[in-house]
Amino acid sequence: MIPIRGRTAFRALLGAALTLAVGACGLSDEVDRELDPDRAAPPRSASPTPPHVPEGLRVSEPPVAPETEPGAGPAEAASPDATAACPTSGVRMLPGLVEAAMGLRAMSVTLTNCGEKTYTVKGYPSIQLLDADGEAYDDVRVLQGPQDITTGVPDLGPHQVTLKPGESAATSLVWRNTVTEVDVPAVNAPGLRIAPLPGRPAEVLTPDGGLDLGNTGRLGTTAWTKPAPDF
Repeated sequence: MIPIRGRTAFRALLGAALTLAVGACGLSDEVDRELDPDRAAPPRSASPTPPHVPEGLRVSEPPVAPETEPGAGPAEAASPDATAACPTSGVRMLPGLVEAAMGLRAMSVTLTNCGEKTYTVKGYPSIQLLDADGEAYDDVRVLQGPQDITTGVPDLGPHQVTLKPGESAATSLVWRNTVTEVDVPAVNAPGLRIAPLPGRPAEVLTPDGGLDLGNTGRLGTTAWTKPAPDF
């Protein structure tokens, strides 16, 4: 089994950042966002077309679900663990715990090179939130960068990360559990489909408790980066 390094330190850093986001970085701002989470963006559209994205916000391309033969089982692994066989992609992704504070949520996803060759990634993950039937929510925008959700979670931006066998990188997912429109169904996604980058093989993860976006319709992400080593 290849050990996953840095997960504990990265989770602690993410938890500390979340605390600062609702503390030293301005509790009043966080409360304002709870009351009006879309004040920096136009309201979500009720039509089936994708909602308008404000200028300056970058939306990630969704991952492609692999095709399966009729009657065949799912081609994606659900929440793999570190003891499972390494996927054919050579990397394994694992969800962290969901950190919560004042309606703000954050969760890390760790990508580990479990193969025998170096693996390079640069940029943001490709993500779709899935409902209980495994169908993708089509009214959730996955943003490149967390700043439209909170300024308390750091993002180094796209940079090349090269992983030797056994090394890991991580991304942070941030969202708000806010319901402001009673006639718009809240998003409570038990799982997500995630690929390291658009076009690369995806996995399905089922984080404990799922992702409760309310009806904000936005999920922020950070670029892949190497977490600090555990000491």
